[in-house]
Amino acid sequence: MPTEQTKPRNAKRASQSPVVPAPRAPWWQSTLAIALAGQALLCAALPPWALSPLAWLAAIPWVILIRRPMLAGKRPYAMLWLSSFIFWLSALHWVTLPHWATGFGLLAVSFYLAFYFAMFIGLSRVAVHLWRISPIVAVPVVWTGLEWARAHFLGGFTMAGVSHTQYRWPLLLQICDVLGEFGLSFVIVLTGTCLAYLIPAGGQRRAWWPLLLAACVLAAVLGYGVWRMGQETTHPGPEVALVQGSIDIDMKYDPRQGQEIFDQYYGLSRKAVNAHPNLQLIVWPETMFREPWYTFDKDYQPPATVRWTPEQIEARSRLAIESTVVRLDVPCLIGVDTINYTAHGIENYNSALFANREGDIVARYDKCHLVPFGEYVPFADTFPWLYRLTPLPGGSLAGDKPLAIEAGGARFAINICYENTLGHFIAGQINQLRSEGRPPDVLVNLTNDGWFWGSAELDLHLACAVFRAVECRKPFLIAANTGFSAWINSNGQIVAQGPRRATDVIVATPAIDSRGSWYLDHGDKPAAVCFLAVAALALAGLRQRRQDRQKPTATSA
Repeated sequence: MPTEQTKPRNAKRASQSPVVPAPRAPWWQSTLAIALAGQALLCAALPPWALSPLAWLAAIPWVILIRRPMLAGKRPYAMLWLSSFIFWLSALHWVTLPHWATGFGLLAVSFYLAFYFAMFIGLSRVAVHLWRISPIVAVPVVWTGLEWARAHFLGGFTMAGVSHTQYRWPLLLQICDVLGEFGLSFVIVLTGTCLAYLIPAGGQRRAWWPLLLAACVLAAVLGYGVWRMGQETTHPGPEVALVQGSIDIDMKYDPRQGQEIFDQYYGLSRKAVNAHPNLQLIVWPETMFREPWYTFDKDYQPPATVRWTPEQIEARSRLAIESTVVRLDVPCLIGVDTINYTAHGIENYNSALFANREGDIVARYDKCHLVPFGEYVPFADTFPWLYRLTPLPGGSLAGDKPLAIEAGGARFAINICYENTLGHFIAGQINQLRSEGRPPDVLVNLTNDGWFWGSAELDLHLACAVFRAVECRKPFLIAANTGFSAWINSNGQIVAQGPRRATDVIVATPAIDSRGSWYLDHGDKPAAVCFLAVAALALAGLRQRRQDRQKPTATSA
């Protein structure tokens, strides 16, 4: 036995022995590398690559991170944020195309959206490691709840969602008339989570039983799709011409371009009328009628130096549209800028005007959901100088109500540009029209995607319309400058699609669908429940973090 004198010597010798550092994990096992693997799969599943099956695998690397006892490396959540920031820069690169200043918008949007992924991993880990919930339940619930939040906070943004990778697969989409696009996201992430169990992680062995669960869920989704698409409850609708010109747009004002735009769109419309004498509606895209629609409030007093009276200006505005529609001899729905003069200043609206065969303006729809930095700058009402930092001359105002027009015995609900990216917004407008006794038969979107020069933005925007058609069980028509104009039936199938960055006229006869939609009646309630679970996990995580900080020795959850 060692004596009392030898113990200190041995202890001292032990304390002087070199410390062997733990072996460093290879780079491909780092938090950043694994997170980026999933982001790369999701990015490749989206346009322009559109390798849609890869979306079903994207969650596998993320589930590996979630199941780990601890996230490796320094500042792992910063690395998670960085991986998502890189993804959004790639997926939304087209934001930079309209003007060099919109590059700052890309950075701002990507900076914001990247936080959702870091929260996804963190809150999923709270559910798995703190509450002991299976990843098969926790991961798709957290993902869906955060997608719902992304669609509602700060104006809402849903483009490039995981479900949008599948917009060309109608059988999968039919579930959206019950659960919306978030329901399909839930299924995709659940499947990826089940597949992740084939890879040992977190000290656990490979498991095969989750594959049976994933197979059952997919079978149910596809079975519902076969049943729903097999229901024939439609009848023919009116003949509609969707006019697609091809004029690339930038933010440099060129007065000569207005005449070029008019000549192209009028020429295409004239050809459509000559080829299809039974047309009952012609649709021009957003802002493609370049002569503004001028209106004046009754209390407006023009300056004494003004050469034209308000009545003369309004008459000239009416004449420009009237002469166009009368020559075509077909009712027209036309995208136009509205300028309204009031006693307090000038109001700008992004509008759609509906003119009857005689050229009379029957109705006007003002875009209700505006795009930040596209149609207005946040806080610029208080600080007008902010517009000097952007290419925008000023901001637009939002409309306050939906509009349904009647043509050819059908009722058309109008939406403009990115309004069709938000399912709850479109459903809300339809339900308001239903409550007024004017339920629409067809959805029609006027958009100007000429800002994006034929990029993947066209595909992502089209995907949103496909989901709206299925969710609401209504055919969806799009008239888009530079593409993609489209005729989408109520099953989400693209019956006809215009070319990329080229002219075309799609003559659609949308079939009116009498089927109901659970989603239209109840909205995103299942996804909202997922968000409530996310909020509960966030509170639990913050509470645990506070408790850990109060302990004498810091620990990691």
